Amino acid sequence: MKICWIGVPYFSSALKDLGVELLPLPARFPKFWTWEEIVQALGTAPDLLVLGDLSLPPFLPGIESFPCLTAFYCVDSHIHSWHPLYAQAFDLCLVSLRDHIPWFLGQGSDPARVLWSPPYSPDQDGPGPGPKEFDLLFNGTVDPVTTPGRKAFLDILASRLPGLVVRKGPYRDYFHRAKLVLNIAEAADLNFRVFEALGCGACLLTPAVGHGQDELFTDGQDLFLYQPGDVEGLCAHVARLLADPALREQVGAAGLDRVQAGHKARHRAIRFLEWVGGFTARGLVAARCASASAIHQTVLRPLYLHWSEALADNPAAARAYLTAAGPRRRPSA
Repeated sequence: MKICWIGVPYFSSALKDLGVELLPLPARFPKFWTWEEIVQALGTAPDLLVLGDLSLPPFLPGIESFPCLTAFYCVDSHIHSWHPLYAQAFDLCLVSLRDHIPWFLGQGSDPARVLWSPPYSPDQDGPGPGPKEFDLLFNGTVDPVTTPGRKAFLDILASRLPGLVVRKGPYRDYFHRAKLVLNIAEAADLNFRVFEALGCGACLLTPAVGHGQDELFTDGQDLFLYQPGDVEGLCAHVARLLADPALREQVGAAGLDRVQAGHKARHRAIRFLEWVGGFTARGLVAARCASASAIHQTVLRPLYLHWSEALADNPAAARAYLTAAGPRRRPSA
């Protein structure tokens, strides 16, 4: 199978390790990729095109008529409310946040064509060497504009927990150096930090956010949960765990074992290939192409018109979206 993967690569390298012919393409907005440009850039027509969610406006004009199987890997549905609509222009959709799956099931949609694909730990993760020099570590973006809830929560914690350390950088440089790793989900999402921390063998404190987290991990066994925004509960957890290194080590090891057994990039890649292999690609593509005009009119045209207005300060991009919203042009095979 030849897979063109455009956007954030996610577990695509694991697909390559499984024998897939991976054909990556860059995504740099406002560069648009038409079918003809994709084939020209790759030197071949792919069997499957995957759009890896990268929080950009849509940039694949004519996607409703692409003559290969198409899939949208949606990670940021907690940020972009238009993603479930856009997903209707693709044959298949992977959704990272399980509780959002109903948003992706339009009237008459086949539930089998939407796959819950949770975050994961990269295959190269593992425990790092060195002493545990931080009592409690948060590593990530802390910004009063883009992450106001996280900033406010950490400010309160800092006044209560003098051992709190906040860093921003490659997580592999920090997680193994912490007695406890803290996760904060700004938008109540099951984020990659959960899997990255556990994949490094860290003892993790993370909010109870749903999205299947309780099915993947056991509170008190693989990690520790606190209620979002519950400063008192979190501080009680921290005090108890800092006083019990054996428990921290036991839970960190159990979390690592759980990730190693089922939540690495290779596991998501294997499941993805099994899922795709269960469909008759020709039938899905034919059905989509037969409905291309309706998809463009009801799904894509409203999105393109929205982005033509939202990007009014970028005249070239605004014009491109107005063009995309106009009469359809069927791509050549």
